[in-house]
Amino acid sequence: MIQSELRKASTPAKAEASKRFFKTGPGQYGEGDVFLGVTVPEQRRIAKEYRALSLEDIEQLLQSKEHEFRMTALLIMTYQYPKASEAEKKQLYDLYLAHTKWINNWDLVDVSAPRIVGTYLQDKNPSILFDLAQSESLWERRIAIIATLAFITSRKAETTFAIAKLLLQDKHDLIHKAVGWMLREVGKRCGEGVERNFLDQYASRMPRTMLRYAIERFNANTRAYYLKK
Repeated sequence: MIQSELRKASTPAKAEASKRFFKTGPGQYGEGDVFLGVTVPEQRRIAKEYRALSLEDIEQLLQSKEHEFRMTALLIMTYQYPKASEAEKKQLYDLYLAHTKWINNWDLVDVSAPRIVGTYLQDKNPSILFDLAQSESLWERRIAIIATLAFITSRKAETTFAIAKLLLQDKHDLIHKAVGWMLREVGKRCGEGVERNFLDQYASRMPRTMLRYAIERFNANTRAYYLKK
């Protein structure tokens, strides 16, 4: 059973380190999350071993209190998605969006949102991302912007820019970092000029963390120019 394998691969020391790293203390963004202490490579190995897991079993795993169970469920979904039929892809996408309350830390979002939500929406109306971007849930807002990495990979920046504009005044540091990261990816994959056109309009309104992430790949003079805005 997959849960047993994950428990066997766990260590108390790793669990304690993960609890600190993912901010599980009172009032922190990961408050109350439960870690077994399984490394990501071990989770990936086990997920590949169980990549044929049924949707029902994936759903059960995704609803677990243990962080590594949820991560492994999401990894299995990302492994299933590329070889799935269109109907199966829709099922994985629907399962994902029905369980966003369980996708409740940045690592869970980042490993899965582009590969499932973003990829599914590439040839469809992405309006759900705009709904998620305006959610009260930090993690749904992060899903909205990180999912656009799939569009950026196809050298399409419009949706990323539109979501970024919605999140310019977001209060949470994890959103600042996520938006800045996606803007940086636009520069990397679509061209620095494309990113700079956006920054020329909006840099002065960005939180400093967002801007610093966005300009990280620029040369020193260009970074200094934007930091003065």
